[in-house]
Amino acid sequence: MRYTRPAFVLFVLLTLQTTLFADLDFFGAKADIMLLLPIAAGINGGRDRGAIIGFISGLTLDLVVHGTPTGFFALGYTLVGYIVGMAQAGVLRAAWWIPVVTAFGASAFGVVTLAVVGKFLGLEGLFNRHLLTIGAVVAVINAALVLPMMRVVRWSMPVVTRSGRLVPT
Repeated sequence: MRYTRPAFVLFVLLTLQTTLFADLDFFGAKADIMLLLPIAAGINGGRDRGAIIGFISGLTLDLVVHGTPTGFFALGYTLVGYIVGMAQAGVLRAAWWIPVVTAFGASAFGVVTLAVVGKFLGLEGLFNRHLLTIGAVVAVINAALVLPMMRVVRWSMPVVTRSGRLVPT
């Protein structure tokens, strides 16, 4: 039962990413809601949860998307989830807009990270002017969706202490 909700969320997001959001075009760029999952997990659960969810969601996307080497999204999403979780450890969560700003910056950073990973893996054509448009589109969409995504993450992956108690978020 522990893995049913996260698997369901991952399945729904993967389906939305590869169907609905694959057809929506914003200034020549596509949204990346799969990148939002490790960002929200890192905000809610810290660096370990962000990295684990980043790896799982990235690997799932790697297995579905053709044209990129296996591990491309997994490595990029793992790095983003880990860094967001580290950054959120020292931030007070008093204001509602902090996750929005975090998602905006982390999404833009994630797009650049994927371009760097792709360059190391030998993928050509990732660094061009269009990268700025892609980063802006992904950042704006993910910033708009981060608050609902954080509720989904809290529902599907509650933080549990070693004693088995739920941590209020």
